[in-house]
Amino acid sequence: MSDAELWRRAVEGETEAFGALFDRHAKAVYNFVFRRLASWSDAEDLTSLVFLHAWRRRAEVVLVHDSALPWLLRTADYVLRNEWRKQHFRRLNLLRQAPAADEPDHAERVAARIDDEREAKRLRALLRKLPRHEREIVELCFWSGLDAAAAAVALDIPLGTVKSRMSRARKRLRDLSVVVEDPS
Repeated sequence: MSDAELWRRAVEGETEAFGALFDRHAKAVYNFVFRRLASWSDAEDLTSLVFLHAWRRRAEVVLVHDSALPWLLRTADYVLRNEWRKQHFRRLNLLRQAPAADEPDHAERVAARIDDEREAKRLRALLRKLPRHEREIVELCFWSGLDAAAAAVALDIPLGTVKSRMSRARKRLRDLSVVVEDPS
């Protein structure tokens, strides 16, 4: 069943249809958020917020090529920005409080997650060297697998702008000795 049909049913209040959309797109949204945050647990929390927001605003969603993914990724970007603002104020409050106790090492599984987060942070640091508008293109097209047209809708910019930004981002990343494959 297409996203358009599932979304139509979800708008009518059919929770099973929305659940099917969640099953279809949750991994892509989660990976998008994780790559931006480099934290598994935060990515899980924010993915839930994205879909909660989608459920609440399901009547306003605009599908692209009968896919909800571009809208969900745009929503994830907004949720991330809001979360960063909240975290900034939380950090300020934490600085005024006593330091937290160290947590013990739980298992090798946790170590593997830390390694993944470290690699994601390394990649985020590399992407921070790109201008924001080019970084967004890399995140949507290369990491999340959107085509240029879907990225244009997600960013609310013309298709030609997406293509030129993608080209400049590839060149900058090549100059930084990073190989990026074309998502199309």
